[in-house]
Amino acid sequence: MGKRALWQSDSVDISRVEADLDLTQTLFTEEQIQTRLAEMARQIEADYEGRDILLVGVLKGAVMVMADLSRALNRHVEIDWMAVSSYAGTKSSGVVRILKDLDTDLAGRHVLVVEDIIDTGLTLSWLVANLRSRGPASVEIATLLRKPEALEMPVEVKYVGFDIPNAFVVGYGLDFNEKYRNLRSIGTLAEHVYS
Repeated sequence: MGKRALWQSDSVDISRVEADLDLTQTLFTEEQIQTRLAEMARQIEADYEGRDILLVGVLKGAVMVMADLSRALNRHVEIDWMAVSSYAGTKSSGVVRILKDLDTDLAGRHVLVVEDIIDTGLTLSWLVANLRSRGPASVEIATLLRKPEALEMPVEVKYVGFDIPNAFVVGYGLDFNEKYRNLRSIGTLAEHVYS
């Protein structure tokens, strides 16, 4: 049994090492991400004191951020999910399709959209307009990452974890062809992987 457990953990480590070899640089470690999310949670708690919050996660990338941010909040929150698509390869096309809509009525609710990354802002600006048309009391945005250089559409973001350069990043929910989401850190993907 001890040998089997060792073999299993070694295979996981080898897989993670292979994925790490596809990265040119680690931008944020797991510890840095968790520290920043805890700081964001304290700010959100102060800003929403006395009000109920509905966290809306954008699938699939925001799963890790949503899980850790919601656990860092020292208060009750409700969560719901949307899935939208606008990516073609490594860039946002700006043409948005709803793949999975919310199960919650937004009328009168304080909505906090939780994102993994804001790239061009095209998808998010469309999404925020869509959510605001449903009669919420407020709609704000929290994102772990933002690429200021890539923004094509201005998007008002209340909570930003980190601003990053305009590079293709993976890990901690961010993917390329559904791979790398499970990395605990965030890094820059080597160009040879996606070109």
